[in-house]
Amino acid sequence: MKEFFVRRKINIVCSVSAVAVAWLAWIIAYYAVDNDYVIPSFGDTFISLFACFGESRFWASFGWTLLRTSAAFVISFALALPCAALAAFYKPFKSFMSPLVAIMRTLPTLAVVLLLLLWTSVRAAPVIVTVLLLFPVEYAQICAAIEGVDGELLQMARVYRISKKDRMLKIYLPLALPNVLSQLGANFSLGLKVTISAEVLANTYTSLGGMMQSARSFLEMPRLAALTVVAVLTGLLADVALSQLKRINAKWLKGGGDDRN
Repeated sequence: MKEFFVRRKINIVCSVSAVAVAWLAWIIAYYAVDNDYVIPSFGDTFISLFACFGESRFWASFGWTLLRTSAAFVISFALALPCAALAAFYKPFKSFMSPLVAIMRTLPTLAVVLLLLLWTSVRAAPVIVTVLLLFPVEYAQICAAIEGVDGELLQMARVYRISKKDRMLKIYLPLALPNVLSQLGANFSLGLKVTISAEVLANTYTSLGGMMQSARSFLEMPRLAALTVVAVLTGLLADVALSQLKRINAKWLKGGGDDRN
């Protein structure tokens, strides 16, 4: 217990130190450049930040961006999980998926957004782009987690002729789940970044990306920086919140083990 609190204090100190270093770097860059149109001041940025909080358009845009990111995150995970499960049991399917995943990884975001704008709307394009980027990442992560399951345990399951369905539900998923859950926060943050970038390229009006594009066009640099701070803080909070799923899963498994004893 004592070691837990020591580690927690160290993590808190390191996190606060990282924020302090980033803030100091901002201050140094501001005075080094000495141009508000390149790097806005810390004070002006936070004045713009609180001004945004009082705008109905900001909350509508923030909500739509969060909704698009969440939709893309859920869709990509819902596609990656069964595909990775099939790839674990059927090698031909894994060979089939390999070139598709490689292609999706190398797709240039800008070109994809421009093409999607011809086929879809400015609201749907960011979601599709984010799905195309997150799917290969999550697919690879789930495959790696499944492949990391203890080989001796799987061999024992084959000896006792446990069905593939039971192997997947009672061996693969429980053992691979902690590694998969540990990546969810980072994946959501990545999805948020890609969604906002696609919104900027598509000039989606009701979105954080659209507000950033508008601020850039009118040279409202403090407002642009404030919206960037919102995106960063949202990604960090989502990462922290989703990281709790791994702890909840660990406690649930531990509690289940105690019940069986």
